[in-house]
Amino acid sequence: MYTKILVPLDGSETSESSLPHVKAIALGCGVPDVILLMIVEPVFNQEAGTTDMVGRDLMAKVEEENKEKNRVYLNRLVGGFTAEGIHTSAALGYGKPADEIIDFAEKHNVDLIVMCTHGRSGITRWVLGSVAEKVVRHSPVPVLTVSPAGRKNAARKRK
Repeated sequence: MYTKILVPLDGSETSESSLPHVKAIALGCGVPDVILLMIVEPVFNQEAGTTDMVGRDLMAKVEEENKEKNRVYLNRLVGGFTAEGIHTSAALGYGKPADEIIDFAEKHNVDLIVMCTHGRSGITRWVLGSVAEKVVRHSPVPVLTVSPAGRKNAARKRK
């Protein structure tokens, strides 16, 4: 049924809550390809009016360090998937996360996107937005969203 699963991650433990689900689907359905994706958001914003060369150079250096840190992180996760017999690759994108995830899925013929929600609600969600919500609304393929680990127990305590 699925031949290529895209797994957007942001480096947080919360985003990694989707990984056990991805492994179960990949192994259970014999998925031949899993792609772990991280999006590096631009640090430098031309609209902010920063034209100082030193400022630009510093921002470029920070962005490059972020990319390298993300490569190391993704390679570690790929190793864990590969050790379990799941063919997995890593990819880095650059830009606004929701837009880049959707574009990547379209360009790489992804069958399924599996991602974690961050569990924000109320004013925090309104202010920060929800990458997962944007992806669900605009994705050309099915999206499986996973609630963060521990959220289920928190919901039970509120009852």
